[in-house]
Amino acid sequence: MAAKPRFRNAAQDPAALAGSDRKHPVDETLPPLKMFTSGLQHVAAMYAGVVAPPMIVGPAVGLSAKETAFLMGASLFTAGIATLLQTLGFWRIGARLPFVNGVSFAGVTPMVAIGKDRGHDGIAVIFGAIIVASLLGFVLAPYFCKLVRFFPPVVTGTVITLIGVSLLPVAFNWSQGGNSTADDYGSMTNITMAAATLAIVLALRKLLRGFLQQIAILLGLVIGTLIAIPVGITDFSPVQDAGVVGFPTPFHFGAPQFEIAAIISMCIVMLVCMTESTADMLALGRIVDRPADERTIEGGLRADTLGSAISPLFNGFMCSAFAQNIGLVAMTKVRSRFVVAAGGGILIVLGLVPVAASVVAVVPLPVLGGAGIVLFGSVAASGIQTLATAALEKGENALIVAAAVGIGLIPIAAPEFYHAFPEDLLVVLDSGISTGCVVAILLNLAFNHIGRRPGADADTNPELTPGSEPASKGAAPVAVH
Repeated sequence: MAAKPRFRNAAQDPAALAGSDRKHPVDETLPPLKMFTSGLQHVAAMYAGVVAPPMIVGPAVGLSAKETAFLMGASLFTAGIATLLQTLGFWRIGARLPFVNGVSFAGVTPMVAIGKDRGHDGIAVIFGAIIVASLLGFVLAPYFCKLVRFFPPVVTGTVITLIGVSLLPVAFNWSQGGNSTADDYGSMTNITMAAATLAIVLALRKLLRGFLQQIAILLGLVIGTLIAIPVGITDFSPVQDAGVVGFPTPFHFGAPQFEIAAIISMCIVMLVCMTESTADMLALGRIVDRPADERTIEGGLRADTLGSAISPLFNGFMCSAFAQNIGLVAMTKVRSRFVVAAGGGILIVLGLVPVAASVVAVVPLPVLGGAGIVLFGSVAASGIQTLATAALEKGENALIVAAAVGIGLIPIAAPEFYHAFPEDLLVVLDSGISTGCVVAILLNLAFNHIGRRPGADADTNPELTPGSEPASKGAAPVAVH
């Protein structure tokens, strides 16, 4: 007889929830102050990731500093719209999970290649390609989501681990100062500030209780910023130079232009983003004890692609999941999607009120880097926890993980490894998450699906939904907390 699953409390037991009037923690609303501060914490965690792509693309295509700042505000505004689509949703659009969306890093390299030194025309071509690729992705979402059957724990655990490990270099770069050309990049001051913030966050998590413990990251960022003022690495110029009100005027850089080569490049990026978002939804579903099924993933992908299609209208770029916020959910245990929706509302306000956005920009990157180490490390830890349920002792599952992680780490450990490859391939190869995911899926198919003998060990069956266990084995499902 199968053992009954063990859950820490009734809120994690789907059967208990079904027999009571209590909402799942994902659907619970919190008191207004807690909702706002928890949402603000999500914004603080993702802010640098949202504004970094326009900071790179703007100068590369030849925009002025003022125009680049406009792009940054537009990216915040469109990230808020995309996040609301994911968390609140309508019809069959939205994962309705605490899922944060923002500008995808996957598109930075091809966007720079498309628009380099072309000014407003370059931006218009980029926006046209994003619109076409996003609409195509929206149409493909119902079919793409069916690939979830090929994402058992051995695949999802590998990808989630790679997501966390791939994000850690971002935190390390922030800890050094963020700008490798600056004189103080990697200075003892910057790294000490990052270490101090990390220590503060860990101490707060240890010493505080209840709500204050849940916002330890936000408190750590505030304390770290205050400490950084006398140290001399806090820059208040963004607040002084920012306007009070500003709206991302539709098609500010001109009507979108459509070029075949650019469209093909962004279609590849869209497939990469859909793959990463699928893995992120599976990870988040396990963390919040609401496993992401095909319908959830379909809704999430539709929100991703619809948000990306709307984004160029307001001068924003392609949107996808932000894995660092998954780490924040795992760490704080605040699972309400309405908290993240509040964060989406804050992002919209930041996009409409440049001076408010600049206050968040005051947080020094070394401070953000110190907190980022905990956030991104939490994602990797969630992946390892998932791999613990993947029956690595069965068949060739351990080999699948070894090969996928090894190949996925190439862009991190050896960034120039693929330098001789065509630029179109680099869209995929330069993303360790994408390459690791593809390798894990293909090896899982090869070892656990193709030519599988009848009656073979069910623990390696790739047709299981992620996080489930084979009924024929009588195994108890594992509750991930």
